[in-house]
Amino acid sequence: MNANGATDWHCWPVTLRSPDDAAVTAFAMANPQEIDYHIFLQWLADDGLARAQQAARGAGMAIGVIGDLAVGGDPGGSQAWSRQQDILAGFHAGAPPDVYNPHGQDWGVTMFSPRSLHQRGYGAFIEMLRANLAHAGGLRIDHVLGFARMWLVPAGASARDGAYLAFPLQELLRLVALESWRHRAIIIGENLGTVPAHLDSALDERGVLGIDVLWFARETPNGNDKGSPAAKAPAMAPAADTPPFLPAEAWPRHAVATTSTHDLPTVAGWWQGRDLAWRERLRLLAEGETPQAVQAARVRERTALWRALCDAGLAGGAMPDPEHPPLDTVLAWLGRTRTPLRLLPVEDLLGVPEQANLPGTTTGHPNWQRRLDADVRRLFDAPALRARAQAVRYGRLPGPPRQR
Repeated sequence: MNANGATDWHCWPVTLRSPDDAAVTAFAMANPQEIDYHIFLQWLADDGLARAQQAARGAGMAIGVIGDLAVGGDPGGSQAWSRQQDILAGFHAGAPPDVYNPHGQDWGVTMFSPRSLHQRGYGAFIEMLRANLAHAGGLRIDHVLGFARMWLVPAGASARDGAYLAFPLQELLRLVALESWRHRAIIIGENLGTVPAHLDSALDERGVLGIDVLWFARETPNGNDKGSPAAKAPAMAPAADTPPFLPAEAWPRHAVATTSTHDLPTVAGWWQGRDLAWRERLRLLAEGETPQAVQAARVRERTALWRALCDAGLAGGAMPDPEHPPLDTVLAWLGRTRTPLRLLPVEDLLGVPEQANLPGTTTGHPNWQRRLDADVRRLFDAPALRARAQAVRYGRLPGPPRQR
């Protein structure tokens, strides 16, 4: 429904701001073709998702499509309008300051009220899970940390001024496990950021796979890694004694492995320092950080990654310069992880240096606006791309180890 040309329901006439109001029923009766048109669009979307999953399974994919459950919804969108009693009004979901986003993050999305979910039998949450699992073999839950606690930012305030609100983690995970079983789908939780101490074990108990990202897969300072990265995201800027990268064979088995995510640098971009250049350009460096210091830290990190590749027998000789990232070698190294699933972003398959999204920004960086220079229908016709996919699949490069 688009009353008076406004897409935000807060701008509609007062009589249309509640789905239970008689004026809404009258509007629907007076505009049947418009209502039917939007129902038809929803049917097309549902049919397209169903066909995509059928095609994936028919092609031999064990899982098929993995959907993505967003951390929240548009405060002016249909979910917030139709589920007003379940939504926290006046607050946005976000994240506190960390090394990658020293000013914190305000994502501009709203989320469920934990009190209302409990009082109303978690109906809105179950409804959302079933809609997202209807035509998927798996579901990635964005910022699954929010199941335990959510950083709430008052609308209009700085992300630094937010606070944590506790959520019923065990109840939400029980419902996720139930719907996962009902739909025969795997669940992946994006457990990246400032992770509560008990979250990973709670996910593991319910069979929810975490996500381990190359950039954070480091050995613990005391050298006893116990198969776990030192942290999901560093709480402070890298020190001079950069922790070594965790050997691929030692990555945890209860998480999926990936080079990066849409919120983090690509392999090529990380090696080149493109993310650091953007942070400097948009004044996103932490207080006390200097461009020289972060660049020097990246040199140490590149050296540590190159050393890990050499130790694995995948590389040798002098470390490549920033303009020649060893992409194929990194992908082969990722392929040696013994995780149940490995995810390869299409940006790394293509060797793209720019990341899709720079968290904490709404202007200045072209978030989600760059088009990939590739036709997905012929993506794997290119020998280089097929070779990279095979490197991840088999954990090796063709021929003897060499500098890539």
